[in-house]
Amino acid sequence: MTTLWRLTALSDFATLADVVERLDEAHPAVALSWAIFEESDGARLDVLFQSMPDEAAFRRASGLAEDILVEFGPLPEEDWVRLSLQGLKPVEGGRFTLFGAHDRDAVAAGQIGIEIEAGPAFGTGHHGTTRGCLIAFSEMLDAGADPKTVFDLGCGTAVLAIAAAKALPAAEVLASDIDPEAVDESTENCTKNATPGIDCFVAEGLDHAKLAGRQFELVFANILAGPLVELAPGVADILAPGGKVILSGLLTEQEAMVRTAYEAAGLTVHRQPPLEGWETLVATKG
Repeated sequence: MTTLWRLTALSDFATLADVVERLDEAHPAVALSWAIFEESDGARLDVLFQSMPDEAAFRRASGLAEDILVEFGPLPEEDWVRLSLQGLKPVEGGRFTLFGAHDRDAVAAGQIGIEIEAGPAFGTGHHGTTRGCLIAFSEMLDAGADPKTVFDLGCGTAVLAIAAAKALPAAEVLASDIDPEAVDESTENCTKNATPGIDCFVAEGLDHAKLAGRQFELVFANILAGPLVELAPGVADILAPGGKVILSGLLTEQEAMVRTAYEAAGLTVHRQPPLEGWETLVATKG
């Protein structure tokens, strides 16, 4: 896994909110993700980067004033999600509630609980992309959808696969990730959530014997805009007629590019309301 870098800035909430608004509008995106946390004496902005950030370039893109001091450094792979979740509470996404072990009593009646601890793999539910997928999936279920075959492409922590297995106990659910560490964590999460029937395996994109000749009624693809575009023809091929794919991991400025790729692959694309600058698309075959 690539070591990420975290930049931290402390100021008042309104000032940092203006910075986040600039980051949301920046094209191309200048960082992987960003979030504001309220502190006792103000607010903290955490920004995650794929590699060591250029502080001057970041200040220009974000409008962060020179008198606001920043700290940044490499974030150990095993710690970055855990650190970013300090102080966060259980998260609801449609009919699903994601929680850590310390919040097992926080799931409201009627909600489907999914226990996910902070760890090295992406997909804790506190990010707009994961929540967007869960909300879109919930809306499908509310509309009467009952897919019997589900595939979580780039599963991370297997949050979405677990949601499918819990909501659709009769469905066959597969989950893959390019990272063996993520697949190990996914397998542990499936056991923890009493969904051991999910088949988790390592695969690069759609290249795996378990996927050869297969079609699925529902596919989750919460990855990144570039891979989503590259995989569009293959995702269309593995969708059964009438099947749907829930796409996320893309910023608002990347939405048109991803939507165009899936429309070109023959799918009808519906845009969900954005969450925190992140987009979720639902594409249907036929």
